[in-house]
Amino acid sequence: MRQHTTIAGAAVAVFLATAAFAQTPPAKMGRVGCPHCINDGSAISRWLQKADELHAALKPKEALAELLKVLDRDAHHAEALSKISRVYIDFGDMIAETTPDWEAKRLKQYQAAEQYARKAVKADANLAWGYFYVAASLGSIAAVSPVAKQIDLAGEIRGFVEKALELDPQNGFAYHLYGVWHRKMAEIGKMQRVLASVFIGRSPPHGSVEKSIEYLKKAVSLNPTVIVSRLELARGYITVENWSSARNWLVSIRDLPGQFSDDPNHKQKAEQLLEEIKER
Repeated sequence: MRQHTTIAGAAVAVFLATAAFAQTPPAKMGRVGCPHCINDGSAISRWLQKADELHAALKPKEALAELLKVLDRDAHHAEALSKISRVYIDFGDMIAETTPDWEAKRLKQYQAAEQYARKAVKADANLAWGYFYVAASLGSIAAVSPVAKQIDLAGEIRGFVEKALELDPQNGFAYHLYGVWHRKMAEIGKMQRVLASVFIGRSPPHGSVEKSIEYLKKAVSLNPTVIVSRLELARGYITVENWSSARNWLVSIRDLPGQFSDDPNHKQKAEQLLEEIKER
């Protein structure tokens, strides 16, 4: 299996944004992720709310059916377009690595996600989630692509994450994505950058482990019960050999309730890392 050491981890926050749209707000209030949208009892409002409920129940196919109803009524509905992007990322993530040609099959789903996210940005240039899902889909594409493609995408991923944060400075999921991006960029050694420059003709952007830790701490402060943000923060501290902080964050995961389908794996990984660094 190809080791995606450049951007692969940058897509890790994609599934997290489920929570950002999954809550069911009271009637006459803005929907989560779209504060200017009103749950006005219209058909579109009902379809969007139902899609969120289905997605939270880990039923992306059923959620997609509700979102397509919205597009039938309004082909340029930015919120629906961004949520369809989320669904296609889920479709890609659900393809097991044991599936024949799994990388190509995932890539097809992630490319569909990118197309919908870019349509969302075009439909509403002020919707932070549109930019977030462009970055997230590109991160997923990078995760199943050769190193040269990953390097090509690195700068664009950063640009879309920064735009999402500019529009929504309290978006913990974007902070998570940017934190992982920074650590992955920082992990690329000087020799690897030289080789990339020589053989590919360009080098990846520079990242900072310190910035990674800063952004992931921000992500945790905004979404304190999201397990994977704590796990990635612990990995940052391991990178700088701050073992006590890493252990503290890993231990803090134990009592958190699972919210997403990958949380059992994240908890297992946290315990494995604790065992690996227990004597450090």
